[in-house]
Amino acid sequence: MRDIAFVAFLFAFIGVGFRKPFLFILAYCYIDIVAPQRLSYFLINSIPISLIVFALAILGWLTVDDKRDTRWSGRQTLMVLLLIYCGITTMQADFPVQAQVKWDWVWKALVWAIFLPLTLRTKLRIESLILIMLLSAGSIAIAGGIKTAAGGSGYGSLQLLLNENYGLYEGSIMSTVGIAIIPLILWYRRHGTIFPPDWRVSLFCFALCFACMLLPVGTEARTGLVCLVVLAVLSLRSVKHRFLYMAGAGLLALAAIPFLPQSFTERMETIEGYKADQSASTRVAVWKWTWDYAKENPFGGGFDAYIQNHVRVVKAATDYDPDNPQDVGPSVYEEKSRAYHSSYFEMLGEQGYPGLAMWLALQFIGLLQLERLRSRYLKTRRAEEQWIAPLAVALQQGHIVYLIGSLFVGIAFQPFIYMMLALEIGLTTYCRRREQEAGWRPLTARPAQVPPRHPTVPAIP
Repeated sequence: MRDIAFVAFLFAFIGVGFRKPFLFILAYCYIDIVAPQRLSYFLINSIPISLIVFALAILGWLTVDDKRDTRWSGRQTLMVLLLIYCGITTMQADFPVQAQVKWDWVWKALVWAIFLPLTLRTKLRIESLILIMLLSAGSIAIAGGIKTAAGGSGYGSLQLLLNENYGLYEGSIMSTVGIAIIPLILWYRRHGTIFPPDWRVSLFCFALCFACMLLPVGTEARTGLVCLVVLAVLSLRSVKHRFLYMAGAGLLALAAIPFLPQSFTERMETIEGYKADQSASTRVAVWKWTWDYAKENPFGGGFDAYIQNHVRVVKAATDYDPDNPQDVGPSVYEEKSRAYHSSYFEMLGEQGYPGLAMWLALQFIGLLQLERLRSRYLKTRRAEEQWIAPLAVALQQGHIVYLIGSLFVGIAFQPFIYMMLALEIGLTTYCRRREQEAGWRPLTARPAQVPPRHPTVPAIP
């Protein structure tokens, strides 16, 4: 029955796309996030549905979509350069076979992020993309939240919709993304128009935020807890009553402690001292190895260059170790082919200093552009612009959460994050186009202070 439901939904989605080609783009975003072909037991699991819809989306835009108001961004050029550079490092990779496997999906994520902003010409399209991204990621978050509430939590044992570490279905990755989309959920609750704000939309949005906040508990991912704290701090900039917000957040955190699983609190305690935790201490050793490797290979070793690492770690005594609960004394162990567990060191080891520089530039230019939009539209009195500054803030907060989570998770090329980058670029180019076409100027004064126009002078559109 589940396969039939997937097939019916996908065929309906794709079928409507032949009338409205932009829906092909939304369908591909859904497929790339949820991966229904992997959830299916038969029917669509043997069909390259992702590649088919990918081609339909680009073909539909090339042949049908209006391109007169399409704008190109410098960040798209930067992603093109990063794409070319990653292709070169793949051809010269230390492990060509493994590198090719990762390149097969990385190039598609980059190409999609380069292409997607070209299609975001209107507010409705921007909102539609946000809605599809939230509902797609939300389907995974809701499954994880329900299982967590039912007592199914555990490090490495909480099964989301898919029983494998693919895409967002890995615990630490989904915890990071789940916290990062909370600002977007709250934005949609107030400014969405596809589903106009009412008590039902508010109830769903609050429930989805709660499910996202349960993910760090269910997965017992320390990264998720760090991201949640960072988001709570970032929110201080936006809330009106900061002291009331801090008091409420503190009381809520204290009230939640008795309900948290013991395994979760014990694992979170290992944040204080990484040397007493095998997983954390090994990560630090791998980061040191990557730093030394980059000194000898400044242009990187291509995708999956970590396969050649070999680290020796001395673990301090501890009262808790999820891998060896009875082992409380200091110990020495060696590990090989340990993944980076950090996007920054992932870029450094695989793409070297040039790749890391381009990746960092892509992130920080995006944050600066969002800050520009926020300051430009924060006090606007035009009703049709009231949604822009809050969306810029929501994207900025989510982006910062991603950058913090990236310190501990290797998600430098996570497709969902590149969709968020494309959304940021689309919002920026949309606003720039409106400003250029309409002769835009800030309208922040009170109505009585705005000088009246002469009746014979036409209004500025």
